[in-house]
Amino acid sequence: MDEKYFAKKIEQKWQKKWADSRAFEASMESNKPKFYQLEMLPYPSGNLHMGHVRNYSAGDVVAWYKRLKGFNVLHPIGWDSFGQPAEDAAIKRGVNPREWTEANIDTMQGQLQRLGISYDWSRQMAAHRPDYYKFDQWFFLKMFEMGLAYKKKTQVNWCETDQATLSNEQASGGLCWRCGNPVTKKDLEQWFLKTTSYTDQLLDDMAAIEAGWPQNVIKRQRDWIGRSEGAFVDFKISMPTGQLDKAAAGAPNTVRIFTTRIDTIYGANAIVVSAEHPVVTSRHASLPADVNAKIAEIVAESLKPRDREEEVEKDGIDTGLKAINPFSGEALPVWVGNYVMMDYGTGAVMSVPAHDERDWEFAKKFHLPIRQVISEPHMEHEHHTMQALALDHAFTDHGVLVHSDYWNGKKSETAKKEMTEYAQKHGFGEVATTYRLRDWGISRQRFWGSPIPIVYCDNCGIVPEKYENLPVQLPDSIEITGTGESPLARVSEFVNTACPNCDGPARRETDTMDTFVDSSWYYYRYTDPQNADAAVDPAAAAYWTPVDQYIGGDDHAVMHLIYARFWTKVMRDLGIVKFDEPFKRLLTQGMVVGETFFDDSTGKRKYFMPADVKVERDEKGKIISATASDGTPLKHSIERMSKSKGNGVDPDEMVEIYGADASRIFVMFAAPIENELVWNEAGIEGAVRFLQRVWRQVYRWRDALSAHADRTTPSAQSGDHPPFSKEGSQAARDLRRKTHQTIKRIDESLETLQFNTPVAALMELSNAIGDLEADPATATEDEVFAVREAIESLALMLAPFAPHAAEEIYSVVTGSDDGMVANEARFPEFNPDLAKSDEIEIPVQVNGKLRSRLMASPDASNEHLTEMALADEKVTQYTDGKQIVKTIVVPGRLVNIVVR
Repeated sequence: MDEKYFAKKIEQKWQKKWADSRAFEASMESNKPKFYQLEMLPYPSGNLHMGHVRNYSAGDVVAWYKRLKGFNVLHPIGWDSFGQPAEDAAIKRGVNPREWTEANIDTMQGQLQRLGISYDWSRQMAAHRPDYYKFDQWFFLKMFEMGLAYKKKTQVNWCETDQATLSNEQASGGLCWRCGNPVTKKDLEQWFLKTTSYTDQLLDDMAAIEAGWPQNVIKRQRDWIGRSEGAFVDFKISMPTGQLDKAAAGAPNTVRIFTTRIDTIYGANAIVVSAEHPVVTSRHASLPADVNAKIAEIVAESLKPRDREEEVEKDGIDTGLKAINPFSGEALPVWVGNYVMMDYGTGAVMSVPAHDERDWEFAKKFHLPIRQVISEPHMEHEHHTMQALALDHAFTDHGVLVHSDYWNGKKSETAKKEMTEYAQKHGFGEVATTYRLRDWGISRQRFWGSPIPIVYCDNCGIVPEKYENLPVQLPDSIEITGTGESPLARVSEFVNTACPNCDGPARRETDTMDTFVDSSWYYYRYTDPQNADAAVDPAAAAYWTPVDQYIGGDDHAVMHLIYARFWTKVMRDLGIVKFDEPFKRLLTQGMVVGETFFDDSTGKRKYFMPADVKVERDEKGKIISATASDGTPLKHSIERMSKSKGNGVDPDEMVEIYGADASRIFVMFAAPIENELVWNEAGIEGAVRFLQRVWRQVYRWRDALSAHADRTTPSAQSGDHPPFSKEGSQAARDLRRKTHQTIKRIDESLETLQFNTPVAALMELSNAIGDLEADPATATEDEVFAVREAIESLALMLAPFAPHAAEEIYSVVTGSDDGMVANEARFPEFNPDLAKSDEIEIPVQVNGKLRSRLMASPDASNEHLTEMALADEKVTQYTDGKQIVKTIVVPGRLVNIVVR
């Protein structure tokens, strides 16, 4: 053992040992319980960033911990390697996307291996390789057969920068999810997967995973799917008196609205429809010029996608059309409103301003009448006789109906049921459930994606490719210009083919699949990665899946996770798996952010490298001021790490300077995993000092541990703990107590995915080892055993965070150089008896007020505690001369003496 801690030497040694022994390769041939640990797979952009390091370090903590707890752990990695950046590289750098991607994979694989992440590299997959995307295509064909894949012309979200279509989820907020630039609308023929066929299951099955998923993710999924239960109601259209309806043939003569509050229908003051609703588009010739102009303006604005939750200033216009309220017979104006979308619900709503905040805003802006028809229950009788009510805001709660004809006095819940039944009985409504979720548009006008296995034949129409012809492979080389047309359309060798049905001339589909297809099922491929005949053997899927713990960024809470859940349900229906949900537990880690310094005085932000900035901080490290080297005052903020902002950090540099173990300890220790981590290089320096301190302690005791090896009891991990020796030193007893308290604390923390508190506990245990003042050369057997137990336990518990250093320390303590995994090392066993304190503090109260404190054995009887309390000098000051009514003892917690 070297006297000093040399991180690089130790890390290279153990990385080679792990690779040579295939230490982390998983097999189904095991009598251990399985555990599938998975982190979201990376896009091979060229280099890891510190967010990757945090994500994969967290996953490795769990993988190591579960191995030490006796599980057969599957911990794989792969590459989400299709996508736009490879095409951008082809355009900007003139490189082949495949070569660029493979080179990046090699680079990032090396980075992960230098970090010592315990991946089973034998199961590595990459989405861009034909042996993987063959089964993208296989699944597509199966969904086509099931009626879940279809093509239609639709208005899609279009990113002009990426020259590609985007799903609603990818265009959320009106910005491209990848490049961040504004999105527009475009009419294109697109392929869709029918996610809406599983809408109820996607909602209802969340009950099975709710306990293991973050509540904010569950809520976002529920909100995005957006199930609403209510009623459809049809309003008949009429033209203003004296006007002829010049509607086009087949124009609708009713407007169907969906409402969850049919009990408020007597308060409707208008029907508001989308600018693209057929009731207005089919009557273009009947509408005044100013109305048509306003509708065109609203349509133009609607081409700028926006987040579903984004607040938009209400706008609209009265079309002049009327819609008859089927309950009251009242003729209501039909408005076009910019807040009503054609692709949500029915594209039409009834406006009830007295009981809906959005409708209230619209009515106030356009001076529409407001009629209250729901009152608070305790005011029902007073309201029955009133003709109008003054409101200063919308009353959105349920209550009692007023101004609602036959239904006056009924509670909302009762009225909703009865009014829906009435509408259905009389043919103008029905019970309905609507959803916000839409089918998944997977067509992309790019080269670097999985080809859609469809052929177009003039004789046979749309024809699926034969299974035996899969994979439909991408051309080896292609010119990518970024003009918006699918690059494959210009490759005649790819486009021109034979019809799989009639063998006549045909054309291939030239769009490729959304890359979220690849990431929707990759975790199944890890369980059977070499299978050339099937995506996964059901037996392998049955053994390893569902995933026990999934870790990734919060930014995938909607898109990826909904698609993956949908894909699993399809696989279940295909008989490949026998469960409903792919991920039992989910952990979303916070971003790694850094201090950013910039000057925006010229109107354009200029970033500065931290090394070029003079920073003044307070005693807590908070920035007081920052100036550039030339004296220019700088602003500062905490932002997501990026090289372009001057706050990016290269993981390779951190590993080179500080070592992989120290880097991993820092990203786990600096903040709770769910929170943002503010980068601070001083924190890594602290992690290095901790490892150096542990190393010095092991080096100091190495000879004593070796000399006493034959006289010590079995390893701390065996659970065979001798009791405290009566002749042993108090210091040895204290160290053993601290060791077992630490074992319990870390075990409980890791079970609940708390990663920062175990590191703190390990630091405290190291301090306790250092507090033992015994000289290793003259130490008693009890002292040597206590140190051996503490160091071995520390090494085992350190392994999930700093595996290289832990392996080396373990080899010194145990005399084995094979490693923890090869020796099937186990997490140290907790002994509650050894964790007990010799004495504990017991508060003593008199009539509920604290008067003294006792030091007593944890096992002291109630009678003994009572005797000690009554004899205590501080207590007798309040009990002498008084009658003791009773004494209340809470064992190990409290003594309360009641006197009068």
